[in-house]
Amino acid sequence: MKLSTREADRYFARPDPDKTGILIYGADAMRVSLKRQQVLKALLGENAEEEMRLSRLSGGDLRKDPAQLLDAVKAVGFFPGARAVFVEEAGDSTAPALLAALQDWAPGDAQIVVTAGTLKASSKLRKAFESHPNAFAVGLYDDPPSREEIERTLAEKGIRDIPRESMAALTDLANTLGPGDFAQTIEKLSLYKFGDELPVSLEDIEACAPRSTEAALDDVLNVVAEGRAGEIGPLLSRLQAQGTNAVSLCIGATRHFRTLYAAASDPGGAAAGVGRLRPPVYGKRRDRIVRQAQSWGAANLETALSLLTDTDLQLRSAGQTAPAMALVERALIRLAMLARR
Repeated sequence: MKLSTREADRYFARPDPDKTGILIYGADAMRVSLKRQQVLKALLGENAEEEMRLSRLSGGDLRKDPAQLLDAVKAVGFFPGARAVFVEEAGDSTAPALLAALQDWAPGDAQIVVTAGTLKASSKLRKAFESHPNAFAVGLYDDPPSREEIERTLAEKGIRDIPRESMAALTDLANTLGPGDFAQTIEKLSLYKFGDELPVSLEDIEACAPRSTEAALDDVLNVVAEGRAGEIGPLLSRLQAQGTNAVSLCIGATRHFRTLYAAASDPGGAAAGVGRLRPPVYGKRRDRIVRQAQSWGAANLETALSLLTDTDLQLRSAGQTAPAMALVERALIRLAMLARR
């Protein structure tokens, strides 16, 4: 039986222990893995592996010895409770073994949980689960998570007091980040708020959200954008000591000033432009970008981007002989002086 996205989300949260099994497939291995973890935890509980109620097999194992799947499904456990056999990296080459196990499955046997990559509609493995009256097939695609799924993820980590604007920020993050990165962000947020009874704020989310660049690079770019030329040299020395090269620094500066330009040139103003940025920015960082964009203006930012483009071309030129970091430092000082006008 094939499950829709909404039906699948509900089933992952509360799987039926009397079903034969489920096939979870999709191109994003992390998304498939997270859903597999969710359904096994909901089906078996926390201590399934310690109690030997979960058996693990790979597609390669089944190709070498197809009979071991049915043996694992029929095996009698030492501990009471639901049992499952997890088969990872399955494909059409493992379909005969899985078809045999599905046909011979009986109530009381271990449930069969299978994960696979992309499967065509003509796939034998996919057809086996979709046509089975007591098993399910779920295809996972790169769709953004639903509100229900986001709320469930937050509730699992004990994060419940979330104001409307904080939930909107988390929803933007869920739609921007990959499923693994979003899960790690929520894990980090739950630890960050441990023992804190206050509602989740935008500052809390900003502190836990992944950053697109390293903090040291952010520091030097903010110094440049705010016209503090005297602070550029020491910060560049620290970046160079961390292994940042001139080309990477130039690319980071270009990205930052493009962000400012996108905000400054928005018809609704800099604040509206920052609100449209992807990935989104929040809290103090958002306020800082708005101030920088308003201070520079679109015309000056065009000049800044032209200067950075020229510097980037110089760095990549075959005839370039000047020290690369010195070229970038000179360009950043010129930008900082431009910010004072």
